[in-house]
Amino acid sequence: MTNFLYVYTWQVDEYELVQLEQRSFFSTSSGASYVLSDIDVAINRSPFIKTKLKVLASGETLDDIVPFAEQLTYQGETFRVLSLNSAALGDEPKQPFPERQLAERTLGNVIPGEPDLKHADCVFGIVKIDGVWHFGALEQTEPMWLKHQVKPHSYSTALGTRLARALVNIAAPRPEGVTIIDPCCGIGTVLVEALSMDIPILGRDMNWFVAQGSRKNIAHFGYEGTVELGPIEDVTEHYDVAIIDMPYNLFTSASYEEQYAIVKEARRIADRAVFVAIEPMDDMFKEAGFTIVDKANVPKGYFLRLVYVCE
Repeated sequence: MTNFLYVYTWQVDEYELVQLEQRSFFSTSSGASYVLSDIDVAINRSPFIKTKLKVLASGETLDDIVPFAEQLTYQGETFRVLSLNSAALGDEPKQPFPERQLAERTLGNVIPGEPDLKHADCVFGIVKIDGVWHFGALEQTEPMWLKHQVKPHSYSTALGTRLARALVNIAAPRPEGVTIIDPCCGIGTVLVEALSMDIPILGRDMNWFVAQGSRKNIAHFGYEGTVELGPIEDVTEHYDVAIIDMPYNLFTSASYEEQYAIVKEARRIADRAVFVAIEPMDDMFKEAGFTIVDKANVPKGYFLRLVYVCE
């Protein structure tokens, strides 16, 4: 039985990034605005997951769900039932409001306890997908990454918080025991997103002012992290994965040789690496000994970033 339903939302230019993150979490991508899986992902991990339904009962009709709802137990005294069919989900069209309201009331009338539409102790969801009804405990995201958009120290070409958060998830979908380094961390956008998910990560940058800015950004949001000063060549420890936004802006321009040196060092210090580039670097990664296992294009207006997953 499928245990979880994840409902996604994204901007048009984020589609490939969303699919890449899904493949990291679930080993497959749906291409649709939802994923059904037995893998449990904390809802606030992804910047693209809007709601998460822990499926408790499924059936071909609403009436099949009613007997379960009648015997439902939960913590608290009040509840709310919310339909998730307010938008199209893959091939399942959006349900008109009267149909959604009927589904909510059908179950709300039989669940023990008092309904409360504003401050319910528990929120349950009901959704129809591919002709099957699913009912369960509903979670809605709290987009904490929005709070990270305005930092004390930043620059115009820094990664956006949504992209940075996705990079962490792509690098370490199951982070327990995984060692992570961002050896060219800049002002620490990736570090802040990782630390906000309680994922340990080491930051490093060869620019003293940038490293200081990264430390101050981390502290500004109340997190604790380490940012070392020095080039990637000085890294002596080995890591499971490295996340690297390749230098490219006016202040950190790098020649081909300098970029290749970074990639070659990444091959030395990490088993896997997630790279962000603004031009194709397939040949460079292969020359350095990496195998490209996945990638995505992330356009932003006339600006294009490429995300590479390498092993």
